[in-house]
Amino acid sequence: MARAYEIGIAGCGPGGLAAALFLHRLGHRITLFERFEEPRPVGSGLLVQPSGLEVLETLGLAAPIRERGARIDFLKGTSIPSGKRALDVRYGALRGDACAYGVHRALLFGTLYDAVRAEGIAIETGRTVTAVDIDTGGGRFDFADGATSARFDCLIDALGARTPLAPPSGRDLAYGALWATLDWPHDVSFLDDALDQRYRRAHEMVGVMPIGLRPSNDKQGAAFFWSVRADQIEALHAGGTAKWRDTVLALWPETAPLLDQIADTRDMVFAHYAHRTVRRPVSARFAHLGDAWHSTSPQLGQGANMALLDAAGLASAFHRHTDIADALAYYAWLRTNHIQIYQALSCVFTPLYQAGDGLRPFIRDQLVHWFAGLWPARNLVAAIVSGGIGWPLRPMRLDGLGSRNAAPVTTSGP
Repeated sequence: MARAYEIGIAGCGPGGLAAALFLHRLGHRITLFERFEEPRPVGSGLLVQPSGLEVLETLGLAAPIRERGARIDFLKGTSIPSGKRALDVRYGALRGDACAYGVHRALLFGTLYDAVRAEGIAIETGRTVTAVDIDTGGGRFDFADGATSARFDCLIDALGARTPLAPPSGRDLAYGALWATLDWPHDVSFLDDALDQRYRRAHEMVGVMPIGLRPSNDKQGAAFFWSVRADQIEALHAGGTAKWRDTVLALWPETAPLLDQIADTRDMVFAHYAHRTVRRPVSARFAHLGDAWHSTSPQLGQGANMALLDAAGLASAFHRHTDIADALAYYAWLRTNHIQIYQALSCVFTPLYQAGDGLRPFIRDQLVHWFAGLWPARNLVAAIVSGGIGWPLRPMRLDGLGSRNAAPVTTSGP
């Protein structure tokens, strides 16, 4: 039987939790480290794309997402005042019964976290990881209180885009978004199977997405978001909620029942995005995963899905290679091509939807409105948003990999 390694994972986000489950089921001994005293999700809604859902299916955890999330068949956006389509994604253009699921982050987190706890995977809370010490035989995490972890054979960084364990790279994007989780307004004709958005050029954007049952009250919920420049967020708050509300209503009057649930803009969560990629994601005993390796704007809806794909890729690598250095190198090989494709796509698409100029959104409206109904474009856009461009899952061969009796195998190459 292959050796069972001691593996430490910093971060209890979706990527860290999924990696812990995969590696535990391969027979490795896993310890997760989390800075919160009680692990919890941060943020509002997200899309679980078909690629991410397939990873959850491998782990046997897709059912809660389907049962409690909201099925999303369309992503649509309308440019105001022209009324032209500025976003048009139809999952029906893909094969089979493809769709995404709108969920609150707490549903995805809770599904993975409950599975981790049920399988007895160790979690050390109240541990703020600040650094790693790696040598030829393993490594340790250093914590903010001056303590040091036990020694591990391998360390994984799943601390997100602001990780202290990676060298500075990339850049913060000018725009972010204010997010709120609200009750679904049943008396308004919002699409209950679509992420719907309204734009004024690219400097104003409001979006509504159904997220299924809210974890807090089991009512049907909505994720509501408003695009805003990071350097203007304080001015927005200082201008008052009433002024901001009037701005949103001028763009999309039907959002009034949602805005009525927001007493103060400061009650919303501001998410500031970054575009970055760590040039060397792995070493002989250490690897970055998810946003700790690569992050982009949420325009393509790939954040959590990319982390889940990383976790599956890491498991596939450890399944094929019993040597840690070989496994981590194979993990980087599995994921780099797909990550580079989506980093490039994000660079192209993000300025079309969050920018201060008028030329790019004008071009966007003309092209999307014209191309949206054409067969090649419709299928290509659906494939991009689903996470399937580059066929990231094909080389992983996930069949049986997430089962509780999966066992590592030895191989000499890709």
